[in-house]
Amino acid sequence: LASWVPVVGLEIHAQISSNSKLFSGSQVQFAAPPNSLVSFFDASLPGTLPVLNRRCVEAAVMTGLALNCSINKKSLFDRKHYFYADLPAGYQITQQRVPIAVNGSLSYSLCIDNKMSQMVTKTVRIKQIQLEQDSGKSLHDDTRSQTLVDLNRAGVGLMEVVMEPDLCCGEEAAAAIRELQLILQTLGSSQAVMAEGQLRVDANVSVHHPGDPYGVRTEVKNINSIRFLAKAVDYEIQRQIEELENGGTILNETRAFDSRLGCTVPMRDKEGKQDYRFIPEPNLPPLILYDAKSLPANMNHQQVVNIDWIRERLPDLPSVKRAKLVEQYEILPEHSFTLLNEEGLTEFFENVVKQTQMKPRKVIGWILNDLLSYLKQHSLTVKESPVSSFLLADLLNLLEKKEISAAAAKQVLAELWKGEGKTPLEIVKEKKLELIQDQKELEQICQLVIDGHENEVIMMALR
Repeated sequence: LASWVPVVGLEIHAQISSNSKLFSGSQVQFAAPPNSLVSFFDASLPGTLPVLNRRCVEAAVMTGLALNCSINKKSLFDRKHYFYADLPAGYQITQQRVPIAVNGSLSYSLCIDNKMSQMVTKTVRIKQIQLEQDSGKSLHDDTRSQTLVDLNRAGVGLMEVVMEPDLCCGEEAAAAIRELQLILQTLGSSQAVMAEGQLRVDANVSVHHPGDPYGVRTEVKNINSIRFLAKAVDYEIQRQIEELENGGTILNETRAFDSRLGCTVPMRDKEGKQDYRFIPEPNLPPLILYDAKSLPANMNHQQVVNIDWIRERLPDLPSVKRAKLVEQYEILPEHSFTLLNEEGLTEFFENVVKQTQMKPRKVIGWILNDLLSYLKQHSLTVKESPVSSFLLADLLNLLEKKEISAAAAKQVLAELWKGEGKTPLEIVKEKKLELIQDQKELEQICQLVIDGHENEVIMMALR
């Protein structure tokens, strides 16, 4: 069988973390009552005009800088026309011609053969980041065979991050999106909660023989979980290979991922290429950004966006945080990934280290093997842990001072999970788990055991 080369490119819509929408003053809030957050502009009433939200621009610049992009000091807005019930204007305002940021890159790491100890770092190129509005939400009511429209989301600010087709499988796609999600959350430019639709991924997938031009691609739309992304991409690669090997052809179509069945299903074909009739947005001037050099002297700082000012205030990105953890605590690089991947786990670990004499490398074992596996088993977040960092530190101190054995420490931890409010020391006393320090006491116990088993002692002596 000739080998196949899969090619995967991702487009990500990240909802900008902002109190109001991109071009209107309406509030942004998840799960608000339908149509309760809709201004005249969002509903597209005649005579209403867009006013650009400065916070959204800053979030896009910050994200562009974190993804090593060039920030365009002049970017343009366009209208992209299409007709759908939840798009009241009949067009979306986006940045088709000159987006706010271009030519970036994102480094991500993944394990080889599921071995955490063997990690490889890869890079995916970022083609561009553009600002655009979200559309509303259509709710299909099958029983009454009607569609209801909720415009709360209409006009919410999005950053569309377009990646080059540099990925080759579901695992790579998932690792890249997880890293992007961590970066967005670190910056605060998007909360990126996939379950709330704040991060939605479209995957473009094709396969070809080595040396041949790229094959026909399909697009899997609106994937809303990292696990489903990996499954959708791998399923689509396999489906295309099987189709081509059986003499079939791949259609240039849009598909959806059915998470229940674990497969992709056709939504609509793209053969009749949709003409979006892009035109410049007449109601918005070009977006002009400044840096330290180009900032006019008499300009009010509050009125402009200064790229250098934002660059200086960028927080430590996940890759830097991981390197610092490895250096400061002498833990393994793969452990630094786990600490950052679970929200709140780094703080938990650092709090335990501060309050205990145990070496960080030993503490991390308890955190990852005992704490994390318990939380995962019971579907709890770090914040919901019944054992606080203070209690775990208490327990590890008893172990470190050799007051209890490791086996006893596990027993105490099992009691602590019950969340009954007892301290480790109280549990140790109650269950008589202390190690005996007194040599005389130990000799007496040994003597009692020997005295009670005279026959066995004679047998051993005769051997």
